[in-house]
Amino acid sequence: MDQDKGYWAAMKTGDVETIERATAAAVSPQAIEEVDGWLLAFDSGTVGRAKSAVPLQYPSATEASLLIDRIEARYAARGLPAQFRLARSSCFDEVRAELRRRAYRAEQPTQVQLGPVSKVRAVSAVLADVDLAPDAAWAALFVGEGFDPVDGASRVAALGRAPGSLYASVREGGRTVAAGAAAFSHGWVSVHGMRTAPAWRGRGLAGRILAALAEAAPARGMARCFLQVEDGNASAQALYRRAGFGLAWTYEYWRRP
Repeated sequence: MDQDKGYWAAMKTGDVETIERATAAAVSPQAIEEVDGWLLAFDSGTVGRAKSAVPLQYPSATEASLLIDRIEARYAARGLPAQFRLARSSCFDEVRAELRRRAYRAEQPTQVQLGPVSKVRAVSAVLADVDLAPDAAWAALFVGEGFDPVDGASRVAALGRAPGSLYASVREGGRTVAAGAAAFSHGWVSVHGMRTAPAWRGRGLAGRILAALAEAAPARGMARCFLQVEDGNASAQALYRRAGFGLAWTYEYWRRP
């Protein structure tokens, strides 16, 4: 897929806006504002999507330097560093050029992938357990062996306070060995926090998580799903292809060192 064309097509249908609003709802930042067609998420945790500015619409006629001034001022007012989340689309060339002039750097390329709920549900015949709230064992996986405990605790807090989310677990011997969450917002099922304990990888447990979360979607009137996966995570991307997901676009975080 030509990602630039794919991003523009998503802009035209309004999918970019609904996906970004659904993302914000799922990671539940401490505050949200809107400035010149951008959604500004504010949070003191480690989750990048919960503390970055992202465009919702076509770039406005506002000069890039003035736009960035306004966004930086809103983050400064909350005592936070500004960071921007930009799709690799030519429509943001001017914004990227201005960010480079201000010593921002592009980091952490991440794919936005879309898929039909019906295919996601079919990826595994065996389902994980699903709960209305994260329990202690679900949370413990995020801070356990193989994961950054500070980042894990931040993600548990963010995902755990999102209203209406579901939390999937595969449990073995009294502990959770695979986990994930889904939020249901703005017409989308969004999957977040996919984790499998290192010793349990390669056994199809992540597929069970995906299928269980997709199972809940039809009752909520939703047929489309999205997730976000780091560009270099080949094993996760292979699973998501099997589950019917396809690349829509790739974004990068623009941060100052």
